[in-house]
Amino acid sequence: MDQTGNEDRVVVDNGFDHSDDDHKGTKLKEEEVSVERVFQHLLVPSWRNQLTVRAFVVSFALSILFSFIVMKLNLTTGIIPSLNVSAGLLGFFFVKTWSKFLEKSGMLKQPFTRQENTVIQTCVVASSGIAFSGGFGSYLFGMSEHVAKQSSDTSDFKDPKLGWIIGFLFVVSFLGLFSVVPLRKIMVIDFKLTYPSGTATAHLINSFHTPQGAKLAKKQVKVLGKFFSLSFLWGFFQWFYTAADQCGFQAFPSLGLKAYENRFYFDFSAIYIGVGMICPYIINISVLLGGIISWGVMWPLIKNKEGDWYAEGLGDGSLHGIQGYRVFIAIAMILGDGLYNFVKVLTHTLLGLFYQIRDRQRENVLPVADQDSPSGPQLSYDDQRRKQLFLKDQIPTWFAVSGYVGIAAISTAILPHIFHQLKWYYILVIYLIAPTLAFCNAYGCGLTDWSLASTYGKLAIFTIGAWAGASHGGVLASLAACGVMMNIVSTASDLMQDFKTGYLTLASPRSMFVSQIIGTTMGCVISPCVFWIFYKAFPDLGTHGSEYPAPYAIVYRNMAILGVQGFSSLPKNCLLLCYIFFGSAIVINLIKDILGKKGRFIPLPMAMAIPFYLGPYFAIDMCVGSLILYVWEKINKAKADAFGPAVASGLICGDGIWTLPASILALAGVKPPICMKFLSRATNQRVDAFLGN
Repeated sequence: MDQTGNEDRVVVDNGFDHSDDDHKGTKLKEEEVSVERVFQHLLVPSWRNQLTVRAFVVSFALSILFSFIVMKLNLTTGIIPSLNVSAGLLGFFFVKTWSKFLEKSGMLKQPFTRQENTVIQTCVVASSGIAFSGGFGSYLFGMSEHVAKQSSDTSDFKDPKLGWIIGFLFVVSFLGLFSVVPLRKIMVIDFKLTYPSGTATAHLINSFHTPQGAKLAKKQVKVLGKFFSLSFLWGFFQWFYTAADQCGFQAFPSLGLKAYENRFYFDFSAIYIGVGMICPYIINISVLLGGIISWGVMWPLIKNKEGDWYAEGLGDGSLHGIQGYRVFIAIAMILGDGLYNFVKVLTHTLLGLFYQIRDRQRENVLPVADQDSPSGPQLSYDDQRRKQLFLKDQIPTWFAVSGYVGIAAISTAILPHIFHQLKWYYILVIYLIAPTLAFCNAYGCGLTDWSLASTYGKLAIFTIGAWAGASHGGVLASLAACGVMMNIVSTASDLMQDFKTGYLTLASPRSMFVSQIIGTTMGCVISPCVFWIFYKAFPDLGTHGSEYPAPYAIVYRNMAILGVQGFSSLPKNCLLLCYIFFGSAIVINLIKDILGKKGRFIPLPMAMAIPFYLGPYFAIDMCVGSLILYVWEKINKAKADAFGPAVASGLICGDGIWTLPASILALAGVKPPICMKFLSRATNQRVDAFLGN
């Protein structure tokens, strides 16, 4: 699933509201809820002093950790939860430990501040974000011959190589940062956009640096460390029993052999139990419901039509057979959900923008990047302090514009040499419209917390694919164009989230921008190297039914084929079913929005679509995670709220980092010593009889 589709479980409750009603409160009430008065005795370091060597050393180490986690999630199911809590908590812990050590030895020159903590958070999220927007589990790996052989078109492919991947990421990953820099004041101060994830991260960091918050953070880190160790050791223990395919605990038919054949089983995955604890309940229920509808009802019924709807003997992996229904119906639901949310967020964005501009015109003043905001209601102490420091370190508009134009020119010249099918005029058109789309995505994200980066990427797939056509390498051109577009709009919304976090923690916009640049640079090297380890260590990477099936690689490639060739290659009645599920995704979303609060119980079509291709096994893990959290909240809600994210983060990090030693063992040719398989009684009797002979 798209990283941006996941909702953040962090509760945002800072005790004050930015609305005009806030100014009606008494001064005593404002004193009680003021965050900045807690820190008023502390000197805010200059933007250069916020960018410390220790911050970037810690950021580099955490970037490697989180790149492995995001890559594993990318290549297994594509569901990536928010890892902001983990990044903030671990960044605080490592630098605090470093600072204490230096303080005892008398070598501490600069205390650890919340601004430095924000720099670490920004750098880590920017770096690990490339593991998602780089397309290693979607468009980029979808270009490979291995994935092409599983699709209906094998003529157009480009196998991954470390050199061209790093070069590609360097020329496309920085444009989004420069495209929205001039809008930072308009978005954060003038329009007062909330950016829920950025705001939640800021409150988390602010809480760490209060005396009470520091004590809680210390306890949370201990819990995280405990579950990290358990998760890592559990991964190590399971490895011993996986000598061949369909071996080990992940092949345990916990719900029976018939259910196992239809992918209904608990596979003892610590990482997805952790993901289930972080993702909202409705996401987990939606994924499980999608698995029941598809693997429990639809696919068994369609299999009965073998020989009528599709030719017999095609096998489980042919797109002209049962696999075609799985892949294309999932694509239809994803596109229906994406189209609805695109129109919804775009409408919300344009209406919000219209009202903002209309209100400004009534005052006869429009916000300009380098001008002060017009005078309005009296600001609270917190807002005055934040606004003063946010406007102190300007990033010149000329710098942003020249940076965008310069990088766009270099990128337009270099990309056709990496992808011969991607003509320079395709790239030029993308770069002309990208700033507008980046603004729409950043603004929409500020209102709703939904980044539609992958939706804009799919838009590029269909437009460039149709423009290029099959005879001119349209499949590869459209996948490359998807990568260009996704990187621009994704990094743009990420940067604006970081500006909001910086605004609320008094971190300078300059330090945020520099940290984002450094983090992106790290990501352009770390993420390809991490992917390369997976690619070399696991030869069946991207194969349906393997440990790392990379489901979105085949989905994105088939989207590109549809964009170029149309619907001619679909099996019988598949197109009709695609129309039904495409329409259903739109109708379900519409009903969900019409019902308002009651609609929170209606499942999400995007989440339901994921198991259509993969199967519901990971949904059972996620629902176990939800059940653990639900029971914990019933027993002790305060403790569950305080330590639930830390437990989940520990499970995710431990299992995620186990993939590094597992990859090294695979590269070294070291194989597990035991194969643990589960057979039916009849099969077991035949095996015993065979061995007895």
